[in-house]
Amino acid sequence: MQDTSDVERMVSRKTVTIQIPDDLARGLEGIAAAQQKSVEQVALESLLSLFERASSPEAVLRAVRQLPHPSAAAVDDLEAAIAAARLPVRDEGAFDQRPPA
Repeated sequence: MQDTSDVERMVSRKTVTIQIPDDLARGLEGIAAAQQKSVEQVALESLLSLFERASSPEAVLRAVRQLPHPSAAAVDDLEAAIAAARLPVRDEGAFDQRPPA
């Protein structure tokens, strides 16, 4: 018996051609390249997301899982920026100071 994951499922598709502005096409190409997907795959996923409930946990998880993972260098840069922006800890609050007598 074959495992169902090894069997390719046939899905009926209707071919539809749409015309989109050049800047939108370039945007789709950029997203597809960043996600290492085809332009068709990015477009289909985006269109399918319009029909899903935006608040469903599955939709949120799917969106988070599709985000590109940051590089180690990007994480290092973020941590350095956070460390540089830290303020010193003060034991005394702004209102704890007594006015001079």
